[in-house]
Amino acid sequence: MNEPRIPSKDHPLVLPAVAPMSVSAESAGPDSPTPGPVVLRAQGVVKRYRMGARTLEVLRGIDLAVRQGTFLALRGASGAGKSTLLHLLGGLDVPEEGEIWFQGRNLATLSQTELSQIRNRYIGFVFQAYHLLPELDALENVCLPARIARIDPATATRRGRELLARVGLADRMDHKPAELSGGEQQRVAIARALINQPELILADEPTGNLDSRTGEEILQLLLQIRSERSVTLVMATHDERVAAHAPVIVDLMDGQIRAPNRGPASVPSEPAS
Repeated sequence: MNEPRIPSKDHPLVLPAVAPMSVSAESAGPDSPTPGPVVLRAQGVVKRYRMGARTLEVLRGIDLAVRQGTFLALRGASGAGKSTLLHLLGGLDVPEEGEIWFQGRNLATLSQTELSQIRNRYIGFVFQAYHLLPELDALENVCLPARIARIDPATATRRGRELLARVGLADRMDHKPAELSGGEQQRVAIARALINQPELILADEPTGNLDSRTGEEILQLLLQIRSERSVTLVMATHDERVAAHAPVIVDLMDGQIRAPNRGPASVPSEPAS
């Protein structure tokens, strides 16, 4: 397999535009950032789980390229493998076959320490279940990744306060998760994902545990932040209403990427020149 060229000052990564899988001309919105080069790529990714004598193949040869600044919705039914793919893209798990490339680096070649540093510094995770530490208040939860990154405590606290104010929780900073509603907890989780100023946000059904009104508020917040900060957003969802906001929609079905109403297809990974 040809390896994508690692970008450098003399050899920048220049890739042609990737045709979107399902695009509405209006869905990107007037304030959407202009997509840049490909920053995240899956090539021939296969993931299996062994359950006793049975082997379950969840992902079967995924090829996917995500451009900088894009909002990509990964759409599929429950059990389609969306969360599994997000975990692989974020370096939380490893594929049985294939490769995941992020910022020109093959994640399979990195040590656990290097992977942890990439996840902490460059990737923000937003989960359906929030995953807030119950003993910490909202500000402490938000600042935790910055403390792990050894950012100066004063800087971390300042960023945390600014982010909580940005997500509408300026008056809830000292509240613990049990004292917050589901929507408020998800706002804390979004602020936490942004504390280290990541380049990529991976959101796994971020509105899945919320009522429709709160879910729409959380979605709009993510879209606004993506536009303001020019970050790349990959969101897994089974909700057609959520996916409709994305300028790029990728359908996951039976462990493969499919273009709606057009049979098997994928966002291609271009060979290195």
